[in-house]
Amino acid sequence: MTQATPFQLPPLALYVHIPWCVRKCPYCDFNSHAAGPELPEEAYVDALLADLEQDLRHVHGRRLGSIFFGGGTPSLFSAKALGRLLEGVERRVGFADGIEITLEANPGTFEQVKFADYRRLGINRLSIGVQSFQADKLQALGRIHDGAEAVRAADMARQAGFDNFNLDLMHGLPGQSLDDALADLRQALALAPTHLSWYQLTMEPNTVFWSQPPELPEDDILWDIQEAGQALLDEHGYRQYETSAYARDGLRARHNLNYWSFGDFLGIGAGAHAKLSAPDGRIVRTWKTRLPKDYLNPQKAFQAGERPLEAADLPFEFMMNVLRLV
Repeated sequence: MTQATPFQLPPLALYVHIPWCVRKCPYCDFNSHAAGPELPEEAYVDALLADLEQDLRHVHGRRLGSIFFGGGTPSLFSAKALGRLLEGVERRVGFADGIEITLEANPGTFEQVKFADYRRLGINRLSIGVQSFQADKLQALGRIHDGAEAVRAADMARQAGFDNFNLDLMHGLPGQSLDDALADLRQALALAPTHLSWYQLTMEPNTVFWSQPPELPEDDILWDIQEAGQALLDEHGYRQYETSAYARDGLRARHNLNYWSFGDFLGIGAGAHAKLSAPDGRIVRTWKTRLPKDYLNPQKAFQAGERPLEAADLPFEFMMNVLRLV
C-alpha cells in the first residue's frame, strides 16, 4: 500500500468454540463431541485465554464489535466459567460500545437462574437451537428436547432479560410435508423472536445421515416449503438479509454480517477458524487444533494451520462471502 492509499483494517469480532454437547445429532458435521460426566470448564477457559494471548498480535488496537459462543452447546458451561472468560477477553482486547455478545443454547439445557446469570454477564443475545416443535421430527433429528421445552426455552429467555434472541429452525426434514413445515414456522413466529435462522436440512459428509440417509421430501415439496415459508416470514415482518437469515428491522445478527462483509474475526477454541488482516494489507486464515483433548494438551500448539490469502484470491474470497447476503 502507498501512503496515498493506506489499508484500513476492517472491524474485528471474536468466535469462541465450546465443542461439547449432550449428544451428537445425526445430521451435525460441526466439531462437537458428547460431554462426559464432568466438563473441564476451568482448564478449557485457561486454554481459551492462553490461545487468545497468542493471537493478540492480530488485534492492532481494535476493539471487539461482537462475540459469538458457538459449539457444541456453549450453554452447558456455567455462568461462572463464561464470566471469567469474558473478563479475560475484555482485559486483553477490549469491547466496542454496544458490543453484541451471542450465546448458542439448546432447549434441553435451559435453566432460568443460569440464563439470568448469563444476561448479567453482558451476554445480550441468544441463539436457540429449536430445529422443530414436532415430536416425530425432533426424534428423527436426534434432539434431546421436545416441542414444549422449545416453547419454554423462548419464554425463559425473555424472562431472563433477553429481548434479542434467534430461533434456529430447519425445514426439509424426514417425512415433512408442507403443512408440517408451515406449522413449525407459525409456532416459531408465535414466540416473537427478533431473528430466525430458517434453513434446509442437508446431508453432510462424516455424519450419520450421510452414511444412513433418511427419506427426505421431494424437490417440489421443498420448493413449495421455501416459497410459502418466505411469504409467511415476510408477512410477519421478518426480512431476509442472508441465505437463511431473517430479522426484524434493525436486528440483524451483527456477528454474522461481519463474516459476510469480509470483516476480521479471531477464533479461539478447539477447531476454531479465523480471518485476520494486517496493516500492510496482508490477510491470513488460521485454524486451531480440532480435538478437545489435543487442544487441552499443554504439549501441543493451539494453532494447527495458517494460509495466507494471495492478492489474486481476494476477489473470489470476497464474493463468496458477500454473495450470501441478499
